[in-house]
Amino acid sequence: MMLLMNLSAAAELPNIGNFVANLRYMGLGMLGIFIVMGAIILATLLLNRVFSDKNKQDDQ
Repeated sequence: MMLLMNLSAAAELPNIGNFVANLRYMGLGMLGIFIVMGAIILATLLLNRVFSDKNKQDDQ
């Protein structure tokens, strides 16, 4: 009997309001990921520019 009650509770639709309310936090998390990725890319470009070999000939 308890198994049947647990299965019927699992079959209920999720609360859509909770999902919509949590979209803000998901968006902030994704924004944070993109900001960190951008900072890593900018740091890499800056370090490549600072420590690049000045005597290196371009492949032209």
